Amino acid sequence: MSAPMEFVRKMPLPQEIKRDYPADAAIQAIKENRDREISDVLTGKDSRMLLIIGPCSADREDAVLEYMSRLTEVNHEVCEKLLIVPRVYTNKPRTKGVGYKGMLHQPDPEKKEDMLAGIIAIRQLHMRVIRETGFTCAEEMLYPANFSYLSDLLGYVAVGARSVENQEHRLVASGLGIAVGMKNPTAGDITVMMNSIAAAQSPQEFIYRNWEVKTTGNPLAHAILRGYVDSFGRSHPNYHYENLRNLLQLYRQSDLENPAVIVDTNHNNSGKEYLEQIRICKDVMHSRSLNPEISTLVKGLMVESYLEDGAQKVGGGVYGQSITDPCLGWEKSRELIFRLADLV
Repeated sequence: MSAPMEFVRKMPLPQEIKRDYPADAAIQAIKENRDREISDVLTGKDSRMLLIIGPCSADREDAVLEYMSRLTEVNHEVCEKLLIVPRVYTNKPRTKGVGYKGMLHQPDPEKKEDMLAGIIAIRQLHMRVIRETGFTCAEEMLYPANFSYLSDLLGYVAVGARSVENQEHRLVASGLGIAVGMKNPTAGDITVMMNSIAAAQSPQEFIYRNWEVKTTGNPLAHAILRGYVDSFGRSHPNYHYENLRNLLQLYRQSDLENPAVIVDTNHNNSGKEYLEQIRICKDVMHSRSLNPEISTLVKGLMVESYLEDGAQKVGGGVYGQSITDPCLGWEKSRELIFRLADLV
């Protein structure tokens, strides 16, 4: 009988990766400024909206960088209304635990997993995006222990629907030092998300990467509404006006800092019908226009977008098309960005 777990090789410490692939002074300055801008939106000092937009998964460096270059051109025209935070998601949760898990696992989706090459590839990708576009990006914190490999580069972190109830994710989120969005769980219980935000905003003590650590809490922890699945596996949205009013009431009943929500327009909010993201964005903007308190609460939108519409299987051969969830193509995304800027 084979051993239940094979220890393949010891991975470099985050300090070693950062030493070998350092963030230079220019990157550090961009990150410091971007962190302040994102914080100002979430705390209400800046009236712009966050737009967290980009591929479902960052599967190949060349296509991601081309997408970011196009996003930079649009950003110059909308930056007074929207604060764009590109999605560069390099590790992906899988419902059944199998399949492509992101660039962290497979720098080349058509080759076998190589975690060391993956860590280097995702760090280099984030640094290239910052240097070439001036954007710091959003990632999903799928593995809390891996955050340290990118902690000097990221501008925003999301805790996913499958992770939001996990104690380690909540505790680590309390010490990130940047904005962290907590998604509602897949079953849709909003109180679970609110409890996760409370944990992330509170001071914590715990073990992290073999260290006893203390945090002061993260006042920028906030909600992400992404829809949910009922006991029969059917998708249900939670972005409607009534859902936002309910969330507003829950925030009022809590002692949480900086009440805020980002609406994820894909996943179960769209039933993974990616074209619905356009309508959902407009619906949320309409809800903001109806109620000043909801306008203050809704700080942004999350959109899955890539160079080409839809999705393909790994090895499908379409440059810039998602190999995970379907995404809006670039032309539709560009039009949506301008429309959203008009509606802010």
